[in-house]
This record gives sequence, structure tokens and C-alpha cells, in this order.
Amino acid sequence: MRAGRWWWALVAIIGASLAPAPANAQSARDWLTQAGFVDRDRATALAHIDRADQAANAALAKSPGDEEALLMQAMALGYRAKLTSSRSLVMAARKQYEALVQRFPRSAEAQAALGAWHVGVIHKVGSLVGRVLGAQKSIAYASLDRAVMLSGNRAMLIGVAGLMRLQLDPDDPTGKLLVERATRAPAPTSVDVYVRRAAIAVLAEIKAGDDKAVKRLADTLLPFGQFS
Repeated sequence: MRAGRWWWALVAIIGASLAPAPANAQSARDWLTQAGFVDRDRATALAHIDRADQAANAALAKSPGDEEALLMQAMALGYRAKLTSSRSLVMAARKQYEALVQRFPRSAEAQAALGAWHVGVIHKVGSLVGRVLGAQKSIAYASLDRAVMLSGNRAMLIGVAGLMRLQLDPDDPTGKLLVERATRAPAPTSVDVYVRRAAIAVLAEIKAGDDKAVKRLADTLLPFGQFS
């Protein structure tokens, strides 16, 4: 099997746990999961992000301060920014994530989303250009560390924090520890199961001492890695 096929076979196996629910039963979170991990073309992913945004807005119309809906609304914006590479959307997403962290300081997912914004920008454009946009590795890691602290030991939050660190630096010691920890963490949802399996796959490459494979696999298994 050629290397490229091996990577995608692995992604397909890990992603098998994310089979979508019937369309009429999907929440904003379901639509974002579908877009970030399952969809294989940008147009379809963007359509699902739009549905997530609509679902979040509908929930906010009923309950304006709903934490889950506000988080999904911000993530839909961030996901759209990531797929379109729109600078204005990227900056708007950062403002929404920062507002969420201020409003819900004990939200592990809000902290993770803010950390992911900084990591995503740095990964795409580099540290120097990223700094112009306001992206800083120190803020990224501090936010991810807070997300892990608040995670309740969930595989998804621990594993994503580890994968993001390894995406930037495959030799990052904290990233390696978090990935190893995620392989043993509870997985109460399908996304937790996915991330735990992803952590197991990346840990195998860490143990093999293949930094290039660690970085590539971490990138591929994070949201929208199928488009990398």
C-alpha cells in the first residue's frame, strides 16, 4: 500500500465512529463534526457549517445566553474562516472566542477553541505573519493547558491539545504526554472515541521515533485535516 493510501485508510478507520445521524436529528454540534471530520470536499463542508450556524442561531433565538449555542455559533464562524482563508472571518472568529472565554471562563471547550485559533493561524502562515494577525504560541499553549485542566479528563480535549502541540512541533514533550494520556482517558462521546483512536495512532509513531509521521498524522487527524 502506498504511503498516501495508508494515511487515508487510517483516517477512514478512525473516523468510522463519526457516522452522521439522520439529517432531521442533527444538532449544530453534529453538523460541525460532520464538516470537520467526515466531509471530503469543501463545498459540502461549508454547507454543513451553514446548517450548524442556522441551528445555533435558532437555539439562541429561544435562549440568547445559551452557552452551547454561543460556542457552536463561534465555532461555525471559525470553521468557515479556516476553510475560506478569509482574513476578516479569521479575525472575527478570534474576537468571538475571546468573548466566550471571558463570558464562560470555566468552559474547557471555549478555552480549547481559542487555543486552536492561535495554533491554526501559526500552522498556516508561520509565527512571524501569525503575530501580525495576533496569533501567539504562548497564548495558544496557555489556552490549551486551561482546557486540559478543565476537561474533566475527557479524551477529546486532552487529545486535541496534544495533537495541536505536535502539529506545530512533533518533538513537543507536553504534546507527547497529552497524547499518551488521551489514549487512556474516558471517551463518553463519538468525538472522544475518534480522538482517543487518533491519539493511539500518533502514539505509535512517537514510539517509533518518526517525527515527520507524528507531525503529518497530527495534522491529518485534526479537524479539516482531510483537506491538508
